[in-house]
Amino acid sequence: MKSVNLNLNLKDELHDYIMIAFAMLIACTGWVIFLLPNHITTGGVPGISSVLLWGLGIDVKITYVVVNTTLLILALRILGLKFCLKTIWAVITFTFFTGVLQEFDFTVNGQPFLASQKFMAAVVGGAFLGAGVGLGLASNGSTGGSDVIAAMINKYKDVSLGRLLLMTDIGVVTLVRTVPGMTWEDVLYGYIVLVMSAICVDGVVNASRRSVQFVIISDQYEQIAEAISQNIRRGVTIINSQGYYTGTQLKMLFVLARQTESTNIFRLIKMIDRDAFVSQSSVIGVYGKGFDKFKGSDKEKVDKAIKDSDAKAVNA
Repeated sequence: MKSVNLNLNLKDELHDYIMIAFAMLIACTGWVIFLLPNHITTGGVPGISSVLLWGLGIDVKITYVVVNTTLLILALRILGLKFCLKTIWAVITFTFFTGVLQEFDFTVNGQPFLASQKFMAAVVGGAFLGAGVGLGLASNGSTGGSDVIAAMINKYKDVSLGRLLLMTDIGVVTLVRTVPGMTWEDVLYGYIVLVMSAICVDGVVNASRRSVQFVIISDQYEQIAEAISQNIRRGVTIINSQGYYTGTQLKMLFVLARQTESTNIFRLIKMIDRDAFVSQSSVIGVYGKGFDKFKGSDKEKVDKAIKDSDAKAVNA
């Protein structure tokens, strides 16, 4: 099946880096245009950078790079080189886009955008920031800072990334109260940003991690199975089946994959057999090699279910 070699691994890696850069542009848009000019803080390293800018006048780019460099050194062993390389790329692009956007004038009549509607500025800025962070995490990278801490915890514990980010960022937002001239009202606006960011992070990440299952019936099932196995790197199960009406013996392929991989799977099938019968459906969760791993609470649920099942069998 060399003729159907799409070099999808290389394409996936390139796609991740492009999507991370795009994600950082989205996040920077929310931070530089809506939050920083209106003196609305957020969590993580951008929040720390904002506090140091308003309190001590330190350039946000300097704080962002220094803090993230320290965290990435700590995360290298836990998260692996692949994650850290993409996070380094995210940090570089985030810093670059921050500097570029700061060169433009986004004021309206000399006032920051939405200056008279700080609540809307917090909501819109938080949505942009959360969508960017979520898209970065979904592409196996992050903006660094608290995202890295959350990713390290999420690797071993089944806690939503949005909730982890919310918990770690509350303290950072509260720090803004120590800046001269900042009030508890400003802190509340920061909390609004955190809530919006957490909602958007979970929404984007969960959407990207949805899994699908394929049922494929084709006379060229061997070629299709080989193409999916080699190019998508997903397992394929061949099931012996029989048509009820015709009595014809059939070979049915069963495939589990990420929703983001479904387009490439359809492309492969179409290239090999345009007349193939294909059914795709969403699944709630897939655990095992190549998919989600059982984490803390998952293992406890499974162990409890096994014990309950054993107890019922004994009582029966």
